[in-house]
Amino acid sequence: MARLIVDTFVKDPRTRLMVHLRAGEEPAPEYAALVKNPDAWEGGKPPTTTDSSPKTEDDDTDGDKPAAKRPARKPARGRNAADEGSSGD
Repeated sequence: MARLIVDTFVKDPRTRLMVHLRAGEEPAPEYAALVKNPDAWEGGKPPTTTDSSPKTEDDDTDGDKPAAKRPARKPARGRNAADEGSSGD
């Protein structure tokens, strides 16, 4: 596994909290995939993983369903009176 040579902060995709990765440690694969800068890694190469993008809770959506359609909004009440131009005098 590759080691970091600089301190780095990444956002955990599950908890959405910032995680501090310290220089000299070998981060977990799900965090290592989030560090894209090659200058942060020993040897100048990020570690290779089989799944380069960590899976989040939002990825579980069903991609084959179309988006729901909403009906058109009705005009506000009283708009017809304003269009006629009667001032009420």
